[in-house]
Amino acid sequence: MNRHVIWLILLGLLIVQGSLIVWMLPAAWQSSVYVTPHLMLVFILFIGLFHHRHAALIYGLVFGLLHDFTYYGAMLGVYSFGMGLTGYLAGLVQRRQPNLIFYNLVITTIGLFLFECINYGINRLFKLITVDFQFALTHYMLPTVLFNLLIALICYVPIRKLLEGGRKTSAAGEE
Repeated sequence: MNRHVIWLILLGLLIVQGSLIVWMLPAAWQSSVYVTPHLMLVFILFIGLFHHRHAALIYGLVFGLLHDFTYYGAMLGVYSFGMGLTGYLAGLVQRRQPNLIFYNLVITTIGLFLFECINYGINRLFKLITVDFQFALTHYMLPTVLFNLLIALICYVPIRKLLEGGRKTSAAGEE
């Protein structure tokens, strides 16, 4: 796959997750639990799973920092570190597992939860939040992970075809 297309997709996801998805979430959800869409993170995890772990690291660092600059002004680098690390680890773990939808979605779920834990841990370490872990787990982390897992499940097949299709055609052209 052409890397320029990946850049454009990630930039489009940055815009969509900050503008459209927030309006599409029901207001009833936001009164008891807080759901944050992480479309870029889901795509970066899929880049790590289907393309290459180093590419996922670079895309995670760059677009996480762009996300930090755009949406999160209290401290820079939290999303960048979290997205880069989870994308890299997803690609690292996937090499040892068969490339099945179940394993890939389990790795995606673990990556989403790890990202939420990193985000919570760094913000708690620097005293930007005072919420205890149990409340954050039940009201922030698990609803966000489940919502983003649903998005990952819906987008799994098209993204896999997109990312693996470019790799197979480029590998066939080199031989």
